[in-house]
Amino acid sequence: MAKIGFIGTGIMGKPMAQNLQNAGHTLFFSEHFEKAPAELVGDNGIALANPKEVAQEAEFIIVMVPDTPQVEDVLFRKDGIAEGVGAGAGKVVIDMSSISPTATKKFAEKVKATGAAYLDAPVSGGEVGAKAATLSIMVGGCPNAFERALPLFQAMGKNITRVGGNGDGQTAKVANQIIVALNIQAVAEALLFAAKNGADPAKVREALSGGFAGSKILDVHGERMIKGTFDPGFRISLHQKDLNLALSGAKELGLNLPNTANAQQVFSTCAAIGGSNWDHSALIKGLEHMANFNIRGE
Repeated sequence: MAKIGFIGTGIMGKPMAQNLQNAGHTLFFSEHFEKAPAELVGDNGIALANPKEVAQEAEFIIVMVPDTPQVEDVLFRKDGIAEGVGAGAGKVVIDMSSISPTATKKFAEKVKATGAAYLDAPVSGGEVGAKAATLSIMVGGCPNAFERALPLFQAMGKNITRVGGNGDGQTAKVANQIIVALNIQAVAEALLFAAKNGADPAKVREALSGGFAGSKILDVHGERMIKGTFDPGFRISLHQKDLNLALSGAKELGLNLPNTANAQQVFSTCAAIGGSNWDHSALIKGLEHMANFNIRGE
């Protein structure tokens, strides 16, 4: 069994860490920002003071934090991971956050200069997938480090793909977030159209689920939209962050992503009416706000 450092035990990170413990691995947690969750600390969960100490103790160091600045901080702060991995050869740093592909390539080079390997391995599947260990994991990095880390990924996910070199995992995740956002918007617009036209949106969803329009987003998020259950599995603010990565990357590449930009505007409407922490399925509330019409009759 492996010794694993795990930094970032939020909505996604906590169940991912629990699944690694359930697989028999020993985890080390950093308390430089906040206390490790009590249920993770025990026989195979050890709390340490900072990321450096975690990296010194662990063979694999997983980072699961919200955004690019937080990844940079835990990697390169004064008592950060980069200082700790220098204490032993053969360590593997695995960033499972969703961050900038461009920054990822820079971080990878700096970490590899210490003698450690680096994998970017963002995930898709939300809180449900994190709890069920069914996440899709998109990996960028060298084949050898990927093979060494594969048993860890298999404890957290099902669809595990090495996409290519460093940065390619993050690029795949940005592409994933474009597809998810546009599908959420498509479902929201369809249900809004149906309800405004006098049809029962629940029955319309049921009818569509068996045809070519059927999708996991229609099934899961369509139900959330109809019931109005918008407690976050994945917050709107985080999806906005991911679409910002898509749009800024597109600008660097000279690309136009008009539908992605439009979905970002609807998310911004949600944020403007107090919905930054709603689940991203609540994109429909932005459309409802603009239409002055609610499909749930609220």
